[in-house]
Amino acid sequence: MKSRHRNSVSFTGKTRIVLVLLGIIPFLLVIYLFVYERINISDMIVLFAALALLSILTGFSLLRSSADSLANLASKILSIEADEMSAPIQIRGDQELIDIAAHVNFVLLKLQEAQKGIKEQSVQLMLYAKDISQSYKKTKEEIKLREKLSRYVGENLVEKLMQSKDDVFLENERKELTILFADIRSFTTIAERMAAEEVVALLNEFFNLMVDIVFKNNGILDKFIGDQLMAVFGLMPSETPHSLNAVNAAVEMQNATEALMIERVEQKQETFGIGIGINTGDAIVGNVGSKNRMDYTAIGNSVNIAARLQQIAKRGEIIIGEETYRQTQGRFRMRKKSELHVKNKTEPVMCYDVLR
Repeated sequence: MKSRHRNSVSFTGKTRIVLVLLGIIPFLLVIYLFVYERINISDMIVLFAALALLSILTGFSLLRSSADSLANLASKILSIEADEMSAPIQIRGDQELIDIAAHVNFVLLKLQEAQKGIKEQSVQLMLYAKDISQSYKKTKEEIKLREKLSRYVGENLVEKLMQSKDDVFLENERKELTILFADIRSFTTIAERMAAEEVVALLNEFFNLMVDIVFKNNGILDKFIGDQLMAVFGLMPSETPHSLNAVNAAVEMQNATEALMIERVEQKQETFGIGIGINTGDAIVGNVGSKNRMDYTAIGNSVNIAARLQQIAKRGEIIIGEETYRQTQGRFRMRKKSELHVKNKTEPVMCYDVLR
């Protein structure tokens, strides 16, 4: 393919024309006239000078035109560099300059496309950053919610609650559970001798110990009822039977209470003991309450029996029902205590005292 940079409109072509005008045509013409004796020496010098001057002026004009085109191209490129111009370069001049302008326009087009892509990516990155920020905020809120919930129901149940996708967190169901009630004995009498702030501080100190023990043994805190707490075992997955978890928790609760009382004696503070009742049986667990306030709790006759066993338990005692005894016998020292007559139940309930 013939190069476009060698024709008459190229700088190379113009340079050749200038060289021809300056160095060849005047000499050839003068030599021709002199050889054929159509001109003498003096006329030859004058003619040669005139032709040389004309050639120089013509060559200068051609080169000046190329120089002007080159300066114009340089000016437009500087305008692009200064971000004062974004339109394609339009130029008339040598073929080399036209080609340079075309290449600059091509590069400019690619840069504009790249800039457009970068802007689009920047917008997308901003959206991603916003989504990440919202996700981070939501994660922090979930962590705070988990921490708050775990103070009441334990980490296992919190995980179950967080994974629930329905409006109702947990399904209503009937299943075998072990219910534990623990109550401070003679609390009313003790509270009368203490300031209100001291009573609240005492309950908080006591319940902190008890709830930690419940959670440790795979139970959940159902509710606080004054100076009494209710815990449910069997709702959380566990390798240990829920009845055994409940009795283990009760023993730990009594031991922890006795250790706490030793500290309170040393500090010359009021002391107390607790009675614990435990019963195993079928119960209904579900969401009970109104649209604005729901409690996830256990209800049923087995719950009522556990509450009655707690009522007859003396300070330091753990009283369990017959089914709890059947499932845990051989694991603890126990003795038969008495028969308990419960409302709405024709047969008496046999109960046992767990010896520590």
